[in-house]
Amino acid sequence: MLSYWSEFSTIALIHLFAVASPGPDFAVVSRYSLSFGRKAGYWVSLGIAAGIVIHVTYSLVGVALIIHQTDWLYQTLLCAGALYLGFIGTQAIKAKPRKDMSDSELASTQPRKRKAFIVGFITNGLNVKATIFFLTLFTTIIAPETPFSIQFGYGVYLIVATGLWFLFLTWLLTQPRIFKTLWHYSHWVDRTMGAALILLSLKLLWEWANLIELIG
Repeated sequence: MLSYWSEFSTIALIHLFAVASPGPDFAVVSRYSLSFGRKAGYWVSLGIAAGIVIHVTYSLVGVALIIHQTDWLYQTLLCAGALYLGFIGTQAIKAKPRKDMSDSELASTQPRKRKAFIVGFITNGLNVKATIFFLTLFTTIIAPETPFSIQFGYGVYLIVATGLWFLFLTWLLTQPRIFKTLWHYSHWVDRTMGAALILLSLKLLWEWANLIELIG
């Protein structure tokens, strides 16, 4: 049991660095929180946590290894993820300056809960870097002899910890003083995040093109 605690501590530490580092999930949560307020950010965060369920599930049943070893499937996911990030980056980079709004006006501009949830879910679900992360985690950090029940517990932790982190990030960004300060500059936040997502999209497409060339 002590070895499992050691294994869990390693997983928790690696996950902390991974989830806290800026990436697609961080970008969409920041954008929706600052553009539409706390509720929208919360729903995006829950969508991201739901996306983690996918990664944990295929890792537990060994599909992550199949994805990584099946060239055409990996290439398809890489291309789809890159194009999606490019799409939401393009939308974000078009953001315009925002005028002051009352709480009721801000609420009226919020996207539907379902849309915000889906944005978070797809952003995380199509994140090929997350696939690599979970593949590495479940094939190198977690020992093969670790019981399935323990691995399942690790997966539950990763889902809950990811959701809580982004819920906390949303809460922090939408604190009244912080939110009011950033609101006037939120279009620049959108544009910056959009540019970052576009650059990431281009990087992934470059990797995809190189893979095609190597295989071809």
